[in-house]
Amino acid sequence: MDNIRKFGTAPVFFTAISTILGAILFLRFGYAVGTLGFWGVVLLIMLGHAVTIPTALAISEIATNKRVEGGGEYFIISRSFGLNIGATIGIALFLSQAISVAFYVIAFTESFEFFFNFMRDRVGIDLPRQVISIPIMLLLAMMILKKGANLGVKALYLVVAILFISLFLFFIGKTVHAGQSSFNLANAQFRNTLDFFKVFAIVFPAFTGMTAGVGLSGDLKNPSRSIPLGTTLATVTGMILYFFVIYKLALSASPEDLVGKQLIMSEIAVAGMIMIPLGLAASTISSALGSVMVAPRTLQALAYDHSFPVPIVNRWLARSRKTDQEPVNASLVTCCIALLFVALGNVNAVAQIISMFFMVTYGSLCLISFLNHFGSSPAYRPSFKSRWYLSLSGFIVSVWIMFKINTAYAVVAFTLMTALYISINAYHAKRKGLVSIFANTIFQINRNLQVYLQKRSSHKTYTEWRPSAICISKCSFERNNALRLLSWISYRYGFGTYLHRIEGYYSKSTYQRAREELQKLLKNIDTDSYVYIDTIISPSYTTAVAQAIQIPGIAGMENNMVIFEFDKERPDELPAIIDNFNLVNAGSFDVCILAASRKPKYYKNGIHVWIKSTDSENANLMILMSFIILGHPDWQQGNIRIFDICRQDDYEETRNLMDELIQSGRLPITSKNVEIIVQKDDVSSKKLVNTFSAEAGLTIIGFREETLNHEGERLFTGYDELGDLLFVNSCTQKVID
Repeated sequence: MDNIRKFGTAPVFFTAISTILGAILFLRFGYAVGTLGFWGVVLLIMLGHAVTIPTALAISEIATNKRVEGGGEYFIISRSFGLNIGATIGIALFLSQAISVAFYVIAFTESFEFFFNFMRDRVGIDLPRQVISIPIMLLLAMMILKKGANLGVKALYLVVAILFISLFLFFIGKTVHAGQSSFNLANAQFRNTLDFFKVFAIVFPAFTGMTAGVGLSGDLKNPSRSIPLGTTLATVTGMILYFFVIYKLALSASPEDLVGKQLIMSEIAVAGMIMIPLGLAASTISSALGSVMVAPRTLQALAYDHSFPVPIVNRWLARSRKTDQEPVNASLVTCCIALLFVALGNVNAVAQIISMFFMVTYGSLCLISFLNHFGSSPAYRPSFKSRWYLSLSGFIVSVWIMFKINTAYAVVAFTLMTALYISINAYHAKRKGLVSIFANTIFQINRNLQVYLQKRSSHKTYTEWRPSAICISKCSFERNNALRLLSWISYRYGFGTYLHRIEGYYSKSTYQRAREELQKLLKNIDTDSYVYIDTIISPSYTTAVAQAIQIPGIAGMENNMVIFEFDKERPDELPAIIDNFNLVNAGSFDVCILAASRKPKYYKNGIHVWIKSTDSENANLMILMSFIILGHPDWQQGNIRIFDICRQDDYEETRNLMDELIQSGRLPITSKNVEIIVQKDDVSSKKLVNTFSAEAGLTIIGFREETLNHEGERLFTGYDELGDLLFVNSCTQKVID
């Protein structure tokens, strides 16, 4: 393995700086200064680095947290966002890198402008640029395929040396205009503001080189040191040189010459007619060399992760040369793609798409850094730390710039990325999930919300009531009535926690059983259920209830309701519920007891709520519960019917009270849904309920503690004609607003 990762920090720095100080610097900075003025380009550089500096810091941070293996940026993204999203961005990144090789080779031919001018003016032959660009691309391909990154890194030292010499000669050069110019920082201009983003789009590729060296991660001795140091140093060095270059340009030439002469730097530099084309050639060929070294490693890493739908393609692309571990097959594909675009000769339109994909990559890296800060995972311990607000700003600015450069291209880029993700996700359906970065973020959001809600609730004198119910049952695999009730409650307005009880003492065997039964429950539960399901191990029903009512609510608020349930055909389950009523009631919980029926459910027949004049404490809770349950899609064809049982003397008062509630809009019902029933002496309440609600989807009845103590089990029996029946006891009278 030592012979594979053998490079230090220098190749990272030189690969990045040679791309930063590349074609755009020599060919387009003069045009930018001539169009926008000195301060306009200063703003342009600052905006570009508002993306690149946070990205460089994000890469440095992530690289010092864990070892970055082959694939550079792709490795970081795929191990943070998951392999499917990583492959989507990685393929776009690879294409950007591969086409960038063609872009730099075409720009390289501009250093031979004197040759093309000579052939046109003296010989009368207007040669196409491909006369030079295609042979250069073939030569570059042969060199990288034969010698690999070793030769590429050696060549980098030479071309970077030429690049810095040409820049040095440019800085010491003098012009007549400079001697006569009164230009200084005080009178420098910012002009043509409407053309700012047009010029930014032309110049932006100058900022895409700072991550070029990251792609060498698999060939570095110590990526966690070399990537942060090399990338950050190249970014800062490039930014400083940019400021000096635009100052020199503004001082040395008129705006007209800056705009009209593509190689204006050659007229400023000492021996500029030779050294500036040579520097341009060095910068562009080094950028092409850097890209042609990095792109195959991205492609090889994609193949290692089986990103492509054809296994034989993955195996072929992942193959390395045995002698030096070079990704020779991936290099061949890269060179073929680059040669195709070189032959086309014009990649101006493609260059903007390339920029979009680079921006997607930069934004992703900044987002990863931000989410890692926000997620606060104990495993995230980078030795180099950026700041969360820098990473967030880098992500936001990346997306904003994409749309400011070209909205159409931005939409195309996102559309292509979406289509690519859908395709990869369909092929790799089993690896859909995002990795821990999002789980950590969600955990932090949930944690902060719960703390906030707890602190907020302690200062409130009034809290709007909504159910936060908890239910314990050991019969989860025999009947699902209670779980379904919790699902109705939790769907829109409330929260539900369902605890499947494992009877016994806590041990390794019961723990394993609990895990297995939980997975079985989660697998079988409806996908639209909003109930939180867990298990509880306890030797008795009472201890399980005592444990459950003391656990904190998962929704950031304390549980305020306990739901017991029993099978109507098995009344032997009732004594345990009655025995635990006082235990729950001591904690000021609302108590619901569900009598589960095996009869079919008639949802369209709605919910029947039975109210007695002697049971006003429970009335509002029953009405609120019926309204909350009716919000579930199961009940979309149902309605609420209220039956109020009263004495003959109380009929008018009861009717007036119900009419007042309806007219004030505080009940989601109309007067035709309310029926006042005068109870006769010879007809029991149970008989009335059995008569009127035999076909109801759900029947809700209130009960009082005193009645329970007096009647015991008889209170909940005798409703044989009904389906599911919910008995409700409210610890406090609820308010219907």
